[in-house]
Amino acid sequence: MANQVLTSGLNELLKGYSLEVMPRTAAKISDFRQFFHQDTLIYIAHIEGTPINEMVDTAKRLNNEGFSTMPHITARTISNTDELSTILKMYRNDAGVDSALILAGGAKEVCGDFDSSMALLKTGLFDKYNFKNLHFAGHPEGNNDIDRNGGTENVDKALLFKQEYSNVTDASVALATQFSFDGKAVINWVRRIGEMGIDLPVYIGVAGPTKLQTLIKFSLACGVGPSMKVLKKRARDISKLLVPYEPTEVMRQLNDILTSQPNSQIRGIHFFPLGGIKATSKWIMENQ
Repeated sequence: MANQVLTSGLNELLKGYSLEVMPRTAAKISDFRQFFHQDTLIYIAHIEGTPINEMVDTAKRLNNEGFSTMPHITARTISNTDELSTILKMYRNDAGVDSALILAGGAKEVCGDFDSSMALLKTGLFDKYNFKNLHFAGHPEGNNDIDRNGGTENVDKALLFKQEYSNVTDASVALATQFSFDGKAVINWVRRIGEMGIDLPVYIGVAGPTKLQTLIKFSLACGVGPSMKVLKKRARDISKLLVPYEPTEVMRQLNDILTSQPNSQIRGIHFFPLGGIKATSKWIMENQ
């Protein structure tokens, strides 16, 4: 049984949680209503090589089960404006989707005209097709693919662009962050972007329960950097090495800080179910 001493502030965060799935992992769940409330927003990750039809079919299936869906639109995998237009029409017309997480994507090579989320926005197609909710990636620990020198200059410029975009679009705009294991670092990042003039709502990425070895593998693949020291410290503790990781500690850190900062931009938690959708559902239900 997960630790049950989490406070009401954390319970408030969990009321606004979202979940990320891939088409192949979603296919293993016969009915998401068995595991999640129907007000759960479900992001659909577009991993390079996944056919767009599988993405659209997954969104349609989840919408039919009563969930709101937010598919990833990945710039580096899209050839040109015509292809982007086709993708957006498929989501709107075939699956009833009006929300998207727009990002560059993890592809190492740019396959066409777009190399960033900003390039996609400049097409004007998301407004043309009346997408009502647009989320963008936040990087509390930076992103070495964007700032190869290890700084934050380029990610900061991108955030300022998205802030400006939020002022001219009718869509609701927010940020969803990569998962982290250091709640204090996340809070410091939220404070820093606020001082830059970024006032967009923020949904904090958190890894769901999983084996420590699995977590380290995904962390390295996803570029999670500074907070890896939290995992390394845990790995040195033999008593914890064989015990599945749970996000209790990082959630407590977030809660402790947020209770003293009630006006924070943080609106909820975005779960990455690295140890499986059912395991993440179980942890959430035990801690709500």
